Amino acid sequence: MASVAGLTRFLLGKNVINNSRAGAIKFYSTAPQYENIKIEVVGEKKNVGLIQLHRPKALNALCKPLFKELGKAVKDFDADKAIAAIIITGNEKAFAAGADIKEMQNNTYSSNTRDGFLQEWEDVSNCGKPVIAAVNGFALGGGCELAMLCDIIYAGENAKFGQPEINIGTIPGAGGTQRLPRYVGKSKAMEIVLTGNFFGAQEAEKMGLVSKVFPVDKLLEETIKLAERIGTHSPLIVKMAKQSVNQAYETTLKTGLQFEKSLFYGTFATGDRQEGMNAFIEKRTPAFKND
Repeated sequence: MASVAGLTRFLLGKNVINNSRAGAIKFYSTAPQYENIKIEVVGEKKNVGLIQLHRPKALNALCKPLFKELGKAVKDFDADKAIAAIIITGNEKAFAAGADIKEMQNNTYSSNTRDGFLQEWEDVSNCGKPVIAAVNGFALGGGCELAMLCDIIYAGENAKFGQPEINIGTIPGAGGTQRLPRYVGKSKAMEIVLTGNFFGAQEAEKMGLVSKVFPVDKLLEETIKLAERIGTHSPLIVKMAKQSVNQAYETTLKTGLQFEKSLFYGTFATGDRQEGMNAFIEKRTPAFKND
């Protein structure tokens, strides 16, 4: 889609696309019902849901059909008891270079309100299972916001993040102005949003947006390892832990501590808590049953 590529060059301004690392990432079979994403179940125990954004000619620009498919895939994996965690990734050039500007160019305030523009994004944020972003290449605008919707971000060395909406006369609309301050602080978030400048993976890690940085060709492998590690724990307790951490961004410290304690007490009503403590005392591996 030439218009998106042209727009990306515009948003880049004086920034230069750097694809110095080659190293192909192996992706998997395409599900026939999807046109804009690829999905597969991966990992040694086949318990990790992998979703690859797949609009390579448009640098994975986030059009509405793509997000509908992404939302469906996330909900399907969330409902699948065999899946422990979900990974969202792109390709080496782009995780997602932003929203599809051509698609929303003629939107109006009325149409956005009437049609619930961007509402599909909630499917990712509402997922009960851990969602991990594996980011290579560009994660700009909506791409950066999509990464922040995920619970953990791993990045390749060539990753470039940014919120360049200011360059085209608008502001982030899918969480950029709200999640960034929570992750990186007010001053840094202001700088990112008000300048539209990009920042690399190492800076993103330094500011706390990214958990770890890997060589491009090792990123997916390491992200799958993380998902598999999460998958060794009780799915029920993992879900509760995710809820508790997320609560920290929604409430005061006092309210959050009360919420955490309530969930902590709640774990004592589960069979998996009993099994985990029994296994620890008996010096064996716990056999969690999601109960």
